[in-house]
Amino acid sequence: MKDLKILFVDDDPVTRKLMEKKLQIEEYETTIAVNGVEAVDFISKYRFDVVLTDLMMPGGVDGIGVLQATKEKSPQTDVVLITAYASIDNAVTAMRQGAFDYLQKPINFDELFLLLDKISNLKKLGKAAGDLREAMDVTECNAAQTIQDLEMSVSELNGKISEISHILSKKNVDAAKRVSIALDIISAT
Repeated sequence: MKDLKILFVDDDPVTRKLMEKKLQIEEYETTIAVNGVEAVDFISKYRFDVVLTDLMMPGGVDGIGVLQATKEKSPQTDVVLITAYASIDNAVTAMRQGAFDYLQKPINFDELFLLLDKISNLKKLGKAAGDLREAMDVTECNAAQTIQDLEMSVSELNGKISEISHILSKKNVDAAKRVSIALDIISAT
């Protein structure tokens, strides 16, 4: 099984069936929505890694509406718009709204699977970067604690050295007594 959970949204039953079959063959975990309203309902209940949605759909929620609902609920979910009416304006609008990319109908499945592999790799890199950041935070916290402990130890040792120096400099006290006191200071912990 592939590592992406995909929601596919299209009002055309033939396109839905074909996409479902192709995604199952590639072993993607796939949920199918028959329109934008159903897609928004799924998005509110479940987490998806990728939403593949038709741009033009009847029923009040089109592909841009699905994109907006997805980004509102789950900003880390990548949305790919699919359209038979590809234009620069549609692409720019989709990208400004947060779409990862867009594909033209009829869908070129080689292009789709390359895009899904790219999304998967980017998600893995993002997770690895997050794990690395977390490990660095733990290491930094441990290093800060170690430095603080060392500073405390150095401060205590400096205090003992100062005390020993003071004791040893007292010429009016017997030398053996001064050494004995200094040794007591050294052995005290």
